[in-house]
Amino acid sequence: MIDLLPLETLYEAAGGVEIPLPPELAARYGRLSFVRPPDGPYVISNFVTTLDGVVSLNIPGQSGGGEISGFNQHDRMVMGILRAVADAVVVGAGTLRAVPRHLWTAEFVYPPLAEAYRELRASTGRTEPPLNVIVTARGEIDLDLPVFRSPEVTPMIVTTRHGARRLREGSVPARAIVVSDDSDGAIDARQVIRAITSARPSQLILVEGGPSLLGDFLAVGCVDELFLTVAPQIAGRDQTGDRPGLVAGRSFAPEHAIWGTLIGIKRGESHLFLRYRFSR
Repeated sequence: MIDLLPLETLYEAAGGVEIPLPPELAARYGRLSFVRPPDGPYVISNFVTTLDGVVSLNIPGQSGGGEISGFNQHDRMVMGILRAVADAVVVGAGTLRAVPRHLWTAEFVYPPLAEAYRELRASTGRTEPPLNVIVTARGEIDLDLPVFRSPEVTPMIVTTRHGARRLREGSVPARAIVVSDDSDGAIDARQVIRAITSARPSQLILVEGGPSLLGDFLAVGCVDELFLTVAPQIAGRDQTGDRPGLVAGRSFAPEHAIWGTLIGIKRGESHLFLRYRFSR
């Protein structure tokens, strides 16, 4: 048994299709349900932020979400649950550089509940780990990192024409799926979704970062729901470095402000776990 108290549910909106969590997860998380869209996959995102809105310290070796959450066990448990029910986990090249040894699976992020995650995944009909999707416009990624070499995951790289040329200059693993379009500009989030669904039937896609990638998905109305952990930390900002917030590279308000609907609040000691739903 692991020493992890249950999350306290403070608010939960009714509705949705309930996901049958194994007893070990249900006892710690509570109820989990999703609204099934009429067409296409359901796209969710998961981030952790400080009280002052910082999602990354942007310091080499300390740029991941762990430094923001304080390596909180509840946060890692929730990350594991979402990965366990996802058909694909999507991150940008910046996130890959921040946590280069990472694999985007439930078992990797929170090993103490690995068996429960595998049981959950099997119960939802998912027979293999989620696609690990790396989005990179320029193709400037290290192809020797574990995500591209480990037999535990299937990697997908979504890039541009220029990025694909750069990748071909290296040694792309045979098992990696490389998808590119004919442009050399920004990658449209809808292209990422099409690439995923072309490679694998997908009901749920999880976007884990970073802020620029989330902004791209929000800009084209491709985020259905946001899981947001609020950590009881004030990180601060000064004039010498850039510490990004939840979204970077995009401006929505006031002309195109994106408003969400609160559908869940859970508490784990001083951490809050929020859920917001967005209209496409």
